Amino acid sequence: MKSILLIGLGRFGRHIALKLNALNHQVMAIDHNEERVNALLPFVTNAQIGDSTNEEFLAALGVGNYDACIVAIGDNFQNSLETTYLLKELGARKIIARASKEMQEKFLLRNGADEVVYPEKQLAAWTAIRCSSEHILEYIELDDEYAIFEVEIPSDWSGKSILELDIRKKHGINILGVRTNGKLNMNITPNTVFGHGTSVLVLGQEKAVHKCFRI
Repeated sequence: MKSILLIGLGRFGRHIALKLNALNHQVMAIDHNEERVNALLPFVTNAQIGDSTNEEFLAALGVGNYDACIVAIGDNFQNSLETTYLLKELGARKIIARASKEMQEKFLLRNGADEVVYPEKQLAAWTAIRCSSEHILEYIELDDEYAIFEVEIPSDWSGKSILELDIRKKHGINILGVRTNGKLNMNITPNTVFGHGTSVLVLGQEKAVHKCFRI
């Protein structure tokens, strides 16, 4: 269990709060909007109405005591930037901030953010990849070159083992798991055999995955 300071309870921040609650983490939620704060009270450990650009207000929260601080402000980048800077100055252990533009990402990193999430960009990439092929069931971009895909296996793979296909040697792709009848199995071996209608979770370069699975 971790303690998280979540600042900004718009749509993005709300989804973060709900997920952290489902994962049983302790969340202190902050927003200047009373209605947003009240709506999330049942799903967080504590919540306060306040201005995160006010140094005294932030200092009173003891930001250095949290495992991570998430700046999820999406409607005012200046406030997001100031909040990130103040958190760093006040000794926050880890700061994760939201950006909606590449330029914002650069400024946030320069002003104290340890990590920057770019939900619009990440969702756009996910949507583009998903709609470009009916065979891609899931997609997680790791960097500009590598990604994790969940892909339906080619029909001629059915009845063959991971060892027989040897796609790691042929394509540089690692098989992480196999999903059969909706159940994901991560405990795989070279002798794991693919059945009809199986999908696989693989890690590799996008071009290699497209070539291997004939996408």
